[in-house]
Amino acid sequence: MTSLLARLRNRASRKPVEDEAYDDDVPVATGASLGLLACRHCDAVWQDAEDGDACGRCGTRLHARKPQSLNRTWAFLIAACVMYIPANLLPVMITRTLFGAQYDTILSGVIYFWVSGAYGLAAIVFIASFLVPLFKLAVLFLLVVLAQRGSTWRQRERAKLYHIIEIIGRWSMLDVFVVSLLTGLVQIQGFAVITAGVGIAAFGSVVVLTMLASLSFDPKLTWDSKEAQAIEEQGTSPGTAGTAGT
Repeated sequence: MTSLLARLRNRASRKPVEDEAYDDDVPVATGASLGLLACRHCDAVWQDAEDGDACGRCGTRLHARKPQSLNRTWAFLIAACVMYIPANLLPVMITRTLFGAQYDTILSGVIYFWVSGAYGLAAIVFIASFLVPLFKLAVLFLLVVLAQRGSTWRQRERAKLYHIIEIIGRWSMLDVFVVSLLTGLVQIQGFAVITAGVGIAAFGSVVVLTMLASLSFDPKLTWDSKEAQAIEEQGTSPGTAGTAGT
């Protein structure tokens, strides 16, 4: 008991780490500079392994970065940007009643909720169905461009942005869920029938493409500045695969 109290006092008396220790100008040892490669399938870590070697545990090819990460991300990102236009212009829901047919887009639905006094619902649909996909596209575009240039601008903030879009991405399917629910419930033949419009397919493709783009992007590229890559290429020597770490 006495030794435990002594250790607690020693820990409490330690001074906090100064912010200067985390200065961006201070070089930080990375796994690549230490000759370490982690398997993306089984998480085994190998010492002095070359890029392209087979993992000794599961046989998966080892890569320091995702192969063709930027090219794949660009492809999904451009496709998502193209589909974002019809997703907002074409109707996502078609309501047919005795009085005619009504074609609703995402923004027309937001306007309808706002005029009806449902301000909270209008805000939720506007944020989840319009702002969130646009925010993901803008953030992914920023991350890919800066990673391709090897920029060191605000690397920590860029890493946090990537985690944010990973968290909020699941809420982008709100419109798809609402239209699917209404299509299944409101089917009163001769009075009212709700069907999904072409826009919902375009909107769903935007969500899926942005998810694929974020999955294709390697967040480690955020930390790969041109200066760091030059240092690692000079300091890393080729070797053979080692043993798996714990």
